[in-house]
Amino acid sequence: MKHALELTAEGDREIVMTRSFSAPRQLVFDAWTRPELLRRWLGVVGGWRLAECEIDLRVPGAFVYVWRGPGSPGEMGLRGTFREIVVPERIVTVGAFDEPWYPGGETNTLTLVEHRGETTLTNRVLYDSREARDMVLRSPMEQGLATGYDLLDEVLAALPGR
Repeated sequence: MKHALELTAEGDREIVMTRSFSAPRQLVFDAWTRPELLRRWLGVVGGWRLAECEIDLRVPGAFVYVWRGPGSPGEMGLRGTFREIVVPERIVTVGAFDEPWYPGGETNTLTLVEHRGETTLTNRVLYDSREARDMVLRSPMEQGLATGYDLLDEVLAALPGR
């Protein structure tokens, strides 16, 4: 069964995204933290691919994502650090794009809750300003994220242990 993405704006600076997956949370956690799995679903829409994916999964470890795709600019990088990791239920990161398309950075709090083999993912993104949050809301982010989560669902379906 395909689940829908729920996206809401909260407060002045936050976006909350929620999506359920028919998979145990350890598998969902792995799909968020293992480069070979991330490359299969994170931001790989419209001809884009996750060309570089480095993860040092510890506090204060770093992560680097670099997407390459058609058109201009043709490359987009996101870098940050892990602030909190509770396997397999919570990841908090702070990051910013190499060439920001909105001002400032973001703090992501990802939580995974499992109930009867289904995992609900909630990603709270706190931006440095309301202006940044509103720019993201006006972008095609919601459509891209929904497509990415559908790809994540396909990745999870193919993993052993589903």
